[in-house]
Amino acid sequence: MIDLDLRAVAHQLQQAALAAVDPAEAVYRFVSRMGDQILVADRTYPLREFDRVFLIGAGKAAMPMADAVSEVLRDRLSSGVIITKYQHADRPLPDHVRVHEAGHPVPDRNSVEATRDLAELLRDVTPRDLIFCVISGGGSSLLTLPAAGITLADLQATTQLLLRAGATIHEINTLRKHLDMVKGGGLARLAQGAPIVALILSDVIGDDLSVIASGPTVPDPSTFADAWRIVEQYDLADQLPAAVHARLSHGASGEIADTPKPGNPLFDRVQTVIIGSNAQAAQAAEKAARQLKFNALLLTTQGQGEAREVAKVAAAVAREIARYNRPVPKPACVIMGGETTVTLKGRGLGGRNQEIALAAAIAIEGLPDTLIAALGTDGTDGPTDAAGAVATGDTVRRARAIGLDAQARLADNDAYHFFQPLGDLIITGPTGTNVNDLLFILVT
Repeated sequence: MIDLDLRAVAHQLQQAALAAVDPAEAVYRFVSRMGDQILVADRTYPLREFDRVFLIGAGKAAMPMADAVSEVLRDRLSSGVIITKYQHADRPLPDHVRVHEAGHPVPDRNSVEATRDLAELLRDVTPRDLIFCVISGGGSSLLTLPAAGITLADLQATTQLLLRAGATIHEINTLRKHLDMVKGGGLARLAQGAPIVALILSDVIGDDLSVIASGPTVPDPSTFADAWRIVEQYDLADQLPAAVHARLSHGASGEIADTPKPGNPLFDRVQTVIIGSNAQAAQAAEKAARQLKFNALLLTTQGQGEAREVAKVAAAVAREIARYNRPVPKPACVIMGGETTVTLKGRGLGGRNQEIALAAAIAIEGLPDTLIAALGTDGTDGPTDAAGAVATGDTVRRARAIGLDAQARLADNDAYHFFQPLGDLIITGPTGTNVNDLLFILVT
């Protein structure tokens, strides 16, 4: 069946994309050692000029990134603290590097305790110490140190409110930066003038450094006023924890000092390098599609918006190809990257990529020789064990045959329990990387 062939093609595209953003290989592309010198992109760090070298970081890809950095530093690595998501500590690091696992997408007690350990490590650093900092997606939750007067429970409640309201990652992180001591340049402030090499695996549309992991080592262009506007936009003021409401409202009125801004000399000693991104993954998938003799088009890496609305766009593209052979002729592969959101109204289980696939399945019902696959490059989609799901023109019919109502499942945000019995979930397990989401539209 052509459907099975397209599934194999989608899997090959997925593998090519993930290989292109392997975190360890990405580190090695930018960081190397020649004798007593560490080369990072276009800069050189003579190790003889530093008393100690530390390794810190947080994110879903922190372990492979830290592993690669420690391999380069070898005997010069003094100590470190790495924070990653539960079940992502998949390899040993040197004994003097402490590894913590913590909560994502909502911070938990381990997030706070681990970040305190990291902050304690930096307590006595000097300008004669060198700090390597590895940052990847998930860092906003994993790297958490509540501001004065804010509790972990306050942060958890606020994050959940924003997620349920369908706030974008930019909006969520704007609030996080103004409720936390390490976000929005706070980690650079803790380094007390020690030079920092920040290696970034981007999980943010447009690779905005101030948004990735809430920008712990870079200036923060957002303000308390911006944070309060987001609260008002989603009509959350009356639902916020009292301490959060007080801090944000007082900050917006100028009663609390804001985060460090662009131009602050604090950042003169920070080198920031983006070592991997959604664009790299999407371009690798495009190349793989061409090698498989598909007419490939990378449509965008800036995709965002409500998941089910993005699905309608993807379905429209598929129907345009099927009927008119445009924007690319059959056999066609159109690739989209980015990150969508889901406004939760139901009580089901799923994630943004599974929701895209379910809405797409409804929109392409009956369309032959067509497949739409949506997946998170980190291997997880929402609070599930799936990375995403696959939809074809036959999905809704197959579901109906076993008593599944696609529209009802979509209304309940229950894509997981729709695709699971069909065997159409994409299950990869933790991939060790994280560069947003990918969507493949295949039409033959």
